[in-house]
Amino acid sequence: MNVRRHPALYEVNARILLRDLAKKAGRHLTLDDIPDGWIARLAGCGFSWVYLMGAWKTGEAGRRVSRSHDQWFAGYRNLLPDLIEEDICGSPFAITGYSLHPELGEPEALPRFRERLHEEGLHLMLDFVPNHTAPDHPRVQEHPDCYIRGTEEDLARRSQEFVRVDLPDGPAVFAHGRDPYSGGWPDTLQLDYSNPALREAMSTELQGIARECDGLRCDMAMLILPEVFQQTWGREMEPFWPGAISAVKEEHPDFVFVGEVYWNLEWTLQQQGFDYTYDKRLYDRLRNGDARPVREHFRADREYQERSVRFIENHDEDRAATAFSPDQHRAAAVLTYLCPGLRFFHRGQFSGRQKKTPVHLCREPEEPVDTAIQTFYQRLFACLRLPVFRDGEWRLLDCNLAWEENPSHEGYIAFAREREGERSIVAVNYAPGRGQCYIPLPVAERAGERVRLRDLIGPAVYDRDGAGLLSPGLYLDIPGWGCHVFEVNPGEE
Repeated sequence: MNVRRHPALYEVNARILLRDLAKKAGRHLTLDDIPDGWIARLAGCGFSWVYLMGAWKTGEAGRRVSRSHDQWFAGYRNLLPDLIEEDICGSPFAITGYSLHPELGEPEALPRFRERLHEEGLHLMLDFVPNHTAPDHPRVQEHPDCYIRGTEEDLARRSQEFVRVDLPDGPAVFAHGRDPYSGGWPDTLQLDYSNPALREAMSTELQGIARECDGLRCDMAMLILPEVFQQTWGREMEPFWPGAISAVKEEHPDFVFVGEVYWNLEWTLQQQGFDYTYDKRLYDRLRNGDARPVREHFRADREYQERSVRFIENHDEDRAATAFSPDQHRAAAVLTYLCPGLRFFHRGQFSGRQKKTPVHLCREPEEPVDTAIQTFYQRLFACLRLPVFRDGEWRLLDCNLAWEENPSHEGYIAFAREREGERSIVAVNYAPGRGQCYIPLPVAERAGERVRLRDLIGPAVYDRDGAGLLSPGLYLDIPGWGCHVFEVNPGEE
């Protein structure tokens, strides 16, 4: 599988996408009906991956919880004033089986869709939810010992974390899926990884799923680390991920594992076999708007950075157009997507959508396109298609004082990308106010020449002396949240 060094991934909610397309077509659609042009456009943008979120089968139990949960329902109604029951399809993470959801087509539609992606040079990523299942997953009735069980006392004392389930031999109390810091997720039941039979069954299931796609996003992957599982449930378990991932890669060497992971456990999961892990810390630091923690984050180990998933939006986070002001949105996107790692984009991000749609819904509200954001992303994707940003080496640059008693250089973050003689410089004033700095550039071979710096996302063009760019460096004076992506070329004499 030919995957770029710094690949780009596009997340799309399968159920919402098909609902939108069906509304325009006036009939029910399946994966087979997704237009070839839609796939070709993603390939043309430079994407390597399509993450088809919500492809797997879900059941009535999860849907019933989604439709009856008062707090959730109030959120749905606030988002969709014309809400109807059919809009609430249940969480795609309350899975009843790893087969294509019937609403998305017959089972053979998934391999056909994958093949169409492959024809355009794209790869298919799907979900794996290791921590829990829906309450009506067949395993609940067939192998109830594979779940965390509770007592009637647990149910009475902690009704948000336990539920009574009818089994063939009578009712029993089961734990809802959860993490150690929150209450139970009421549309799920918690799997028991202290049970060797469950670990073996999940590893086997993982191998089967891997035959259906090219990579998996593993939901809340850190929850089944032994130390986290013990903290949450007070039970010891043997490590799951190293053996399970190795078994898949033995059959599919190029298979890609992406871990949704938090709590400073990213490196741990990378060491256990994950190709990429979520970089939520970068997102949080960008959202806080302070340049220093962002710059320090970029000083992390190079391998860690290469294997980080960079994003400013996904189905769990607020829409970027809401989380950031327009100017900060652009600055955060430049830093996020031009640094090393896997670039994670979300459907609706490019048009400036502001309303986050819960995963329980299969319809999203209509919103106008923000043409300014759309134009920005078109320019950003033109950069990402360049070999220097796809495969080039990355280097963090110093941002030095412009003059005494002017600390505004602290707001700058800059780095270089280099590949086979090509070079680009990214410089961002990640602060709300105007700032100045000098950035020494790695252009020693041009010390006696003129150098042209042409901005790829704006109108700026600078001709500078190469020696001056080495020391004291490129002088910049740009407004708050301003950014440049310079292409470095020989200048005019």
